[in-house]
Amino acid sequence: MKQRFGILFPLILGTFMAGIDSSIVNVSLPTMSTQFGVGLDAIEWVIVAYMLGFCVFMPLTTWLKEQIGFYALYLISLSIFTFGSLLCAISNSLPELIAARAIQSFGGGAITPTAMAILTLVFPAEERGKVMGWWSLGSIAGPAIGPTLGGTLTNLYGWPSIFYINLPIGILTIGIAAYSLRFLKTNVRQPARFDASGFGLFTVFIVLFQYAIAVLPAKGLTSLGVWIPFIVSIIAIVVFIRRSLPNPQALFNLHIFRHRIYTYCILITCVRSVAIFGGLFLLPFLLQGQIGFTEIASGLLILPFSAVMALVTPTAGSLSDKIGPRRLIIAGLILVAISMIQLSQLNTPALFPIIAAMVVRGLGIGLLVSTITSAAMSAVLPEEVTQASSMFSLLQQLSGTIGIAFSGLLQQYIMRYYTDGKGYTEVVAHHYGIQDTFFIAAVLVVMTVPIALKLPNFVKRPVK
Repeated sequence: MKQRFGILFPLILGTFMAGIDSSIVNVSLPTMSTQFGVGLDAIEWVIVAYMLGFCVFMPLTTWLKEQIGFYALYLISLSIFTFGSLLCAISNSLPELIAARAIQSFGGGAITPTAMAILTLVFPAEERGKVMGWWSLGSIAGPAIGPTLGGTLTNLYGWPSIFYINLPIGILTIGIAAYSLRFLKTNVRQPARFDASGFGLFTVFIVLFQYAIAVLPAKGLTSLGVWIPFIVSIIAIVVFIRRSLPNPQALFNLHIFRHRIYTYCILITCVRSVAIFGGLFLLPFLLQGQIGFTEIASGLLILPFSAVMALVTPTAGSLSDKIGPRRLIIAGLILVAISMIQLSQLNTPALFPIIAAMVVRGLGIGLLVSTITSAAMSAVLPEEVTQASSMFSLLQQLSGTIGIAFSGLLQQYIMRYYTDGKGYTEVVAHHYGIQDTFFIAAVLVVMTVPIALKLPNFVKRPVK
């Protein structure tokens, strides 16, 4: 048991540190926006750059694992992430901060899929749900605690402190991982040719697709500045898929999608990420806008979400080993949708409705994350685990970037409807735009319930 904890702890800690930076800046965004003198459409790149870096670097995880092994890959990833955090903290302008966030994400992009693959390979199937439950506590507690911690640090010490906090945690994690994961040095490596053209095509798709969505509100639907990058991105992903399918050394083994249960889990995770990451982006603006809470107050109001999720996630992982993931996933989706509807109704600084929404949200996500991750990893062959975990993490993050951009885009269009069509002031229209976006996110989450109903009660490892 002691040895297993020694393996699990540095993986939880590293994933926690990477996850926390996907949300710790959220509460600080209004402050950054004011300090740098930019609008919501520009400041969103502080988050998007981090998540885009995740998506660009994650495809390299499998190839790097074969070149240098899990041990070196995990330690190098932690080191790059920690160095990137330092660069973020000393940034003096928005472009500098965005560039530093991208560097930080190159390390963070490999931490999560590497940790997931290590856990899946080291622990037996009968323990995987429980182990994934504890590990998922780190991967979800990070984004959950981030807003509370970010609000408190920003209020007391300014926004650079939200990045300085990573330095001692990063150094500690590197030290523990270097000692307790030494056994991974003996893993057999199988150096393979790097699919440079595939990586290039996939990077073009990610960057141009995200850019097209980000500039859409400013340029409009008829602008060539939107349509050219969008069309090029679609061409890039189509070519990437067509050349990857017959290529055994492609950047991604797309044949893992032949596993029906894995594909269902991916679809649910993608839609969930669009809704949840978009909601995390807009939530501070909802609480700090017309409702009128400060950074530290809005951060503390998100704390019940973190606490409930921290309690539920490990329990859900263990429970999925006994009753299967299907019912837990369905219940989690429904609860997340209910919390989105609750947030769409907030108009006053009354505490009970806000706390109730946070509790329901924490319960729903706590039921979802470890169960769907365990189900997805159990639905592929052992030799496909590294690719499957990398793809799972990649699509989750890519969906999150789309969710943030989509939420910001939708909120601005709805806001224009209320200002131009209804004659509301900008402050009121901004508030209503966020509310309506939360409601649309709830509808998206509900749409995945029929997919979850197709999952079996228990997921069995396929055979060749």
